Amino acid sequence: MTRETTPPGEAAAAGPIRVLVTGASGFVGGALVERLRHDPAVDVRGTGRRALDDELYHSVDLSLPGAEEQLAALAPFTPDVVVHAAARSAPWGTAAEFTAENVGATRAVVRYAEGLARAPRLVFVSTASVLYQARDQLLLRDDAPLPPRFVNRYAATKAEAEEVVRGYRGEWVVLRPRAVFGPGDTTLYPRLAALAERGRLPRFREPRARPVLSDLVYIDSLVEYLVRSLTADGVPGRTIAVTNAHPVPLQATLARILTGAGLPAPTRTVSRRVALAAATAVEAAWRVLRRRGEPPITRYSIIVSAFSKTFDVSPCLALLGEPAVTLDEGIERFIASVKGEQG
Repeated sequence: MTRETTPPGEAAAAGPIRVLVTGASGFVGGALVERLRHDPAVDVRGTGRRALDDELYHSVDLSLPGAEEQLAALAPFTPDVVVHAAARSAPWGTAAEFTAENVGATRAVVRYAEGLARAPRLVFVSTASVLYQARDQLLLRDDAPLPPRFVNRYAATKAEAEEVVRGYRGEWVVLRPRAVFGPGDTTLYPRLAALAERGRLPRFREPRARPVLSDLVYIDSLVEYLVRSLTADGVPGRTIAVTNAHPVPLQATLARILTGAGLPAPTRTVSRRVALAAATAVEAAWRVLRRRGEPPITRYSIIVSAFSKTFDVSPCLALLGEPAVTLDEGIERFIASVKGEQG
């Protein structure tokens, strides 16, 4: 079998597949590097902004001028696949920060890949939030049109970065994970846990007889989908939503995780429309006053928590298979990891 068609984990006559992972100091990129470093069919390298003591890792800030030259300095290592997971994923920041770290960094990766003698496959870790609107959205398709207004700068710049990837002259794949959770999460769960601990996490009033439904994806499931996308046929040129293929009542699931971790579940009920209006006002005040740091409430946090977001993942299942870990098992693993950290 050739290097292009041999799945990682199986011996290949052509030698191990070479994979470069950007954002390797982050949640998703770091988990992917840990998965691949133990696979004898893969030769992996990672890059990120932070300094790490790891022989497989190189510190490169993709948002700075000359980033592609720093990537080129990794030679003689030249990748067969680049997984671009580096991003500014915070819900708040300046337009310049998001543009540099999401769009500019993606352009640097594309320039680097196109400068190689043989263009590697480019797997881009985007986000399902490029499709979010302040309303319930069920069974969203991969080819759904982008909204007239993005929910925040993160979503807007990730959508712009997707277009940069689609202009790449080699093979490309765009994956859009929804609500990644699991051990190592530094963005989603820590915010929720901090609010719950202080008794400030609200429970949103749901429509009668219709709970807020949400797709989620456990980190190990997402990582295995990324591994499969390294060599899978049929995925180049595709934009694919990635979830655990098991929509759940979001607030009941969050309560399960919090109580399992020994934290109080939310009891204070808030109208989602009132919460959205309050977040809009707070964001406006934050910008007018040029306050530093993230506001205590954002439109994005309300939209992702109070409105249903589910996806038609039949293309993902057909092209990349079933999730490696069931959602229920992923939740139990996550609760166990949180309790282990506390204990």
